[in-house]
Amino acid sequence: MFTDARLTNMIANAIALLAVSALVVGVLVWVVRRPYFTIQRIQIEAVQEGPLVFVTPEGVAATVAGRLAGNFFTLDLNSARKLIESAPWVRRAQIQRVWPNALTVRIEEQQPLAYWNENEMINTWGEAFSANRAVVPDEVSLPQLSGPPSSERLVVQRYAELARWFAPLGLQVQEVSLSPRYAWDVNLSDGVHLNLGRDPGADVADLHGRQGALPFAARIERFVQAWPALMQRLGDRTLASADLRYPNGFAIMLTPVPTTTVK
Repeated sequence: MFTDARLTNMIANAIALLAVSALVVGVLVWVVRRPYFTIQRIQIEAVQEGPLVFVTPEGVAATVAGRLAGNFFTLDLNSARKLIESAPWVRRAQIQRVWPNALTVRIEEQQPLAYWNENEMINTWGEAFSANRAVVPDEVSLPQLSGPPSSERLVVQRYAELARWFAPLGLQVQEVSLSPRYAWDVNLSDGVHLNLGRDPGADVADLHGRQGALPFAARIERFVQAWPALMQRLGDRTLASADLRYPNGFAIMLTPVPTTTVK
C-alpha cells in the first residue's frame, strides 16, 4: 500500500510538472508573439570606412518590405542576410539583432568598375551585378566592358593591362569587347579602334588552329612602343584604327582627309 501511495504521488508530481511546463511554454509563446518584438527598425551601417555611396536605407527597406519573416526571436538571420543582399548595390551584408525590435545591418556595397554588356555592371572584384546605372554620378566616367557569360574576370584582367599600358600616353580605355570566339576589340579615348584578334592566353582552344600568335601583352607593348614615332610621322593626320593581329607588325587606317570645296 505504501508503494501504491508513492507511485500515486510520483504520477501526480509528474502531471503537475507537465502542467507547469506547458503553462510556462504557453506564456513564452504568447510573449514571443507580441507585436512589441516585431522588427520595426533597421539600422544601416557601412563595413568600409566612410558613408555608403550607392546603398540607401530606402532601397533596403523597399527590398525587405513584407518579406522579412519573423520577429526578434524567430527571425532567420541567414535568410534575412540573403534577402538584404538582393537589394540594389549590396554586395555583402552582416546582420545582428538589437533588443527588443531592431536589426543592425553592416553593408559592403558594390564598387563599380565598369558597365558590363547591356544591362549590368561589373565591380572591382570582377563580379557582374545588376544595378540602376542612373545612380552613378555624371562626373564618374566608367568604361564599357563586354563579353560572353563567365568571362568577367578575364575581361577585367585585360582591361587593367590595357589601362596600364596606355596611361603613360595620356589615353584611357573606353571600351573593351570580347567576342564569343574570344577575339578582342578596344576603343581608346582619342577615338582609335584597336583590333587585337583572338587571345592566345584565353583558356579556349583556337578554333582556327593558328600558330605563332603573339601573346596579348606583347601585341600591346609593340604598339605602345611604336606610338610616339607613329604620331610624329602622321603629323596632322589622325589615326582611326589599328589591326594588331599581324605577327611582325600592325596595320593602321587613317581618318579621311576633309575635302575642300572650290567655289
